[in-house]
Amino acid sequence: MGLGAIALAPGAALFSSASNGFGEEDAIESAIRPGDAALLRFAAALEIIEADFWIQYNELGGIQDSEVPGGSGNPDYTEALEIIEDEMGDYIHDNTDDEITHHRFLNAYLVSKGAAPANLGRFRTLMGSTATGVNPNRVGKRLTNLTQLTLDTSWWTRYRDDAHNPDLDPNHVFPQAVPSLHTGQHTAIPRTDADTSNRNFLQAIANTAAFHFPTIEQGGNSLYPSMAQRATSVEVLRILISIGPTETMHFQTWSDVAGNAPPLSAVDPVTGVRVTFPDLEVENELFDKALIMPEPCPFLSRNLPRCSIIRPTKAQGVAMGALKFLTDMGLFIGQSPAFFSYMRQLAQEADAARRGI
Repeated sequence: MGLGAIALAPGAALFSSASNGFGEEDAIESAIRPGDAALLRFAAALEIIEADFWIQYNELGGIQDSEVPGGSGNPDYTEALEIIEDEMGDYIHDNTDDEITHHRFLNAYLVSKGAAPANLGRFRTLMGSTATGVNPNRVGKRLTNLTQLTLDTSWWTRYRDDAHNPDLDPNHVFPQAVPSLHTGQHTAIPRTDADTSNRNFLQAIANTAAFHFPTIEQGGNSLYPSMAQRATSVEVLRILISIGPTETMHFQTWSDVAGNAPPLSAVDPVTGVRVTFPDLEVENELFDKALIMPEPCPFLSRNLPRCSIIRPTKAQGVAMGALKFLTDMGLFIGQSPAFFSYMRQLAQEADAARRGI
C-alpha cells in the first residue's frame, strides 16, 4: 500500500461507515412537509429555467450528443467562444447536462412524496435564436431570452473584496467588472446568421456569454445554502447541500473562464448599444483576473476573524431575491403575466418555509 493509499484509508473508512448510516437500508422519509416541498419546488423551477438557456447555448456552441441532443452547432459562434476557452464546448455541454439532471431529480423526488412538481411547460413561448445550429423544433418554444441581457458583474469584485460582505454591508456597492454590460441590453447568442458576419461584434456576443455564465451560476452558488437553512427534513437538507456545491463548481469554472474574454469594444448593429470589455489582467486586486479564489471577508460579525466563504447566504427573502435578480437581468423579457404570477407564488411559498424541529 502506497503512502497515498495509507493516508486516504482512514477517511475512506469514515465516509464508508457514515454512508451505511444513511443508506438505502434506512427508511426513506415517506412524507414531505409543505415548507420543504416549497423549497424544492422553487429550486426545481429555477433548474428548469437554467436548463432552458443552457440548452440554447449548447445548441449553438456546445457539444450535441445523446446526453444533450437537439442542435447542430454554429461554427462561427463556437470559434468565438473557443478564443476565450478552447474547452468551452465541453464545459457548456456538461453544465447543461447537470442542470437537466437537477430539475428532473427534484421534480421526481417531489412526485415520489405526493407533492406537486414545478411545471413551466405552458410558458415555453419565447422565440429565441434562429441562427444556424439551433433546434428548429424549439424555435418559439423557449422559456428564457438570451438576446436582451443586462448583466450585474459585481460578483467579480464581491469575491475579491476582503473588507465587505453583502450580508453585513447590504448598502455597499461592489464595482462592476464590465460596467457596460450593466447598462443597455446585450445578446449572448447570435440572434440570426446576420450576427455572425461581423467578427468583432460576434466576439462581443461570445464575451457576453462568458460573463453571463458565472453571473447565473453565482446565484445558485448562494441560493442553495440560503434555502438549506429553512429545511426541516434531513433528507431535504441533504438534497440542497448536495446540489448546491455543484453550482459552486460551475461558478468557479466560469469565473476563471470569463477572465480570458479578449478586451474589445463593439456596437450592436441592430440596437446601437455599445459594449466594452476591459483588460482584466491588472494589478488592482479587485479586478485582477488571476485572483479567482474567494477572498476571506467578514462573516456573521466583524468581531470574528475574517473567513473565506460563499456570500451572500442570508435566508430572508432569498427566493424572491433570486427571482428579481433573474428578472432584472432581462432573462424573462417577453414572458407572460401568468409566468410571473406562477414564479412569484413559488418564490413566496419558498420564502415562507421555516425550519421545524
